[in-house]
Amino acid sequence: MFGIHYIKAAPTQYVFHFTRGRKIRGGAGLAFFYYKPTSSIVIVPIGSGDAPFIFNELSQDFQPLTVQGELTYRIQNPELVSTLLNFTIDGQPSRYVSDDPQKLSQRLINLLQVLVRAEVQRLPLRQVIHSSEAIASAVLEKFKGSDSLQALGVEVMALSIQGIKGAPEVARALESEAREDLMRRADQAIYDRRNASVEQERRIKENELNTEIAVEEKKRQIRQTKVEADLAVEKKQQEVRQLELSGQIDLEKERKQLVTTRSENARAEADVQAYALEASLKAFKGMDQAVLQMLAVQSADPRLMVSLAFKEIAQNAGKIGTLNVTPELLETLMREQHKSPTPRETKKASEA
Repeated sequence: MFGIHYIKAAPTQYVFHFTRGRKIRGGAGLAFFYYKPTSSIVIVPIGSGDAPFIFNELSQDFQPLTVQGELTYRIQNPELVSTLLNFTIDGQPSRYVSDDPQKLSQRLINLLQVLVRAEVQRLPLRQVIHSSEAIASAVLEKFKGSDSLQALGVEVMALSIQGIKGAPEVARALESEAREDLMRRADQAIYDRRNASVEQERRIKENELNTEIAVEEKKRQIRQTKVEADLAVEKKQQEVRQLELSGQIDLEKERKQLVTTRSENARAEADVQAYALEASLKAFKGMDQAVLQMLAVQSADPRLMVSLAFKEIAQNAGKIGTLNVTPELLETLMREQHKSPTPRETKKASEA
């Protein structure tokens, strides 16, 4: 109304009020009335902003690649920025009279591209693809210390490289190479696993053989110990038999000595008896046989006496005419026939 307007800025907006070329006020989040025909309102956003980017660059080995990321920044010196770019609004805080506010992010991206190109061209493609974080850290450090950034009055808050990709055919080649490498690794893993399995089987077989060898060694030691024990027992038995045989030999020697001694004693005794008998019979040596028979009859059996009588009768049968023998005498002699004569009686009967 009558050219008087009211403006209210956000806390993230830095406002400058110029009237007839002079700055009337300036600050963040101001609210005031102004006369539009003679006033210029400059609003510089001081909040953080994001600037996405995509760069097409070449690696050290001249391979095309694409770098994609995002830059986060904020205007640190709004007064300096307002002198470099036109942030004058046209009534509304979000409507600028020129496209200079968009040029700030483009200038930052141009500066960033120079630094990214310098980092990418130092590395081959394979290494660049795997070094996005390292490249982002190196570029951010250089970017913060850049004089061009200080001249713009902007502070870089963060830089993220979301991806670095090569050309499609190069990517396919790398994928094929990586696939082949993975397949080789898989084959190597299979070979290693089989080799480990064979090695483990060999170790198992070796352990089994060592176990069998140890068992056989123990069996051999047991057999050897048993044989040694049997030999020791046999030796003891031989010693016992030797002792028994020595004892028997000594006993037989003693028996032999006893028999010899007995024989000598019996021979001596027989010699003594023969000598005594010869001495006792020496007195009868010159006597008549009839006298000896009479002496023997005195102590003989009556039947023997009868027999001697019959013998005498038989010797003098030519002188005897008739001889009568009673049945009672024969019966008496026959009754005693069942009795066996004693050796002495037999000897005497033979001598008679």
